[in-house]
Amino acid sequence: MTPADDPPSHRLPRGVIALGLVSLCMDASSELVHSVLPVFLVTVLGASMSAIGVLEGMAEATAAITKVFSGALSDRWRRRKSLVLAGYGLAALSKPLFPLADSVTWVFTARLLDRVGKGIRGAPRDALIADLVPPGQRNAAYGLRQSLDAVGAFLGPLLAIGLLLLWQNDLRAVLWVAVVPAFLALAVLLFGVEESRPAAPVARARSLALTGLGSLGRRYWVVLGLGSVITLARFSEAFLVVRGQQLGLPMAWVPAVILVMSLVYAASAYPAGLAARYWSRPSLLATGMVVLIGADLALAAADSIVPVLAGAALWGLHMGLTQGLLAALVADAVPPERTGTAFGVFHLATGLFLLLASALAGLVWDRYGAPATFLTGAAFSAVALAGLLLTHRRYGWSRPPSA
Repeated sequence: MTPADDPPSHRLPRGVIALGLVSLCMDASSELVHSVLPVFLVTVLGASMSAIGVLEGMAEATAAITKVFSGALSDRWRRRKSLVLAGYGLAALSKPLFPLADSVTWVFTARLLDRVGKGIRGAPRDALIADLVPPGQRNAAYGLRQSLDAVGAFLGPLLAIGLLLLWQNDLRAVLWVAVVPAFLALAVLLFGVEESRPAAPVARARSLALTGLGSLGRRYWVVLGLGSVITLARFSEAFLVVRGQQLGLPMAWVPAVILVMSLVYAASAYPAGLAARYWSRPSLLATGMVVLIGADLALAAADSIVPVLAGAALWGLHMGLTQGLLAALVADAVPPERTGTAFGVFHLATGLFLLLASALAGLVWDRYGAPATFLTGAAFSAVALAGLLLTHRRYGWSRPPSA
């Protein structure tokens, strides 16, 4: 098969690499928090799994709703970097609230602020990447950002493990450390990224940014539907962390669950983007769904730590195979002046499905136990796989725009 896109001789722009480093720093901060927060909620604040599921789902849904408006505004204003900077800034300011929390409500507030920041930055950042590279480099550009993001998601839990061992499981002290990489991300963004505006006229962008969603086209809506069903099959990683603790992982080593997942994610995301030159996107996405089914089955059947870590590794491989490719599919499906709006609506849909998935996972866990939660996830993954195989044959969304 001949390469469809991503010419290997083209180097990615400095701004794309800088945005990847920003993601690395902020994800190191966020995943340091997330790798210990479920245990903090359960052991220190006494939260139930249903409460954790709703909290995680609401936080991600809030981010998704915000992304709709930030994406549309980035198309209207043609000022993507300022919105990205505002989003990362709000996320950084939310980090000190976690170690100060003395109730689930306080943690909920901090998570909402953090996710609003993510929502403000998400769609403009993805659209900014699309502005910085030609269509032929998008698989590699999104794959690189996802990979560096996952490197940060690996470093955060690794730092958490070392600090928990050093500070004898002092969860609040560990949470304070997350403030440092969050503000480092702001510095890299401020000085390392120069905005490249799309060539589309401003007047046209204003007329389309907040209205006429039907003009995004059938191809886009098929991709959005596919991404939503895939998200429904993948609930919050907080459940993986609690599963590890449930099966006897010492508190200081609980972040190892996220660490393993993120390491595999980091190692696979960029190669998956490059592999799309030679293998079809549906083949890679289908492989990702099969891997997610394997992860769910391993976590459901686990009776010791090793299967939990194996399931976490498969979960990370699934993320690496699917997330960057879905972003490239969204960017390819719409004209340049609509990318902010397109990513905003896409993140809204997937965020709402993540809310549903996480709330359902928490409810099933409390009523029927952890194995039932992961078996339910495997069932939804099988449905997503079937939908993937059916839609790409019927609608041809896997072909690049020039095909």
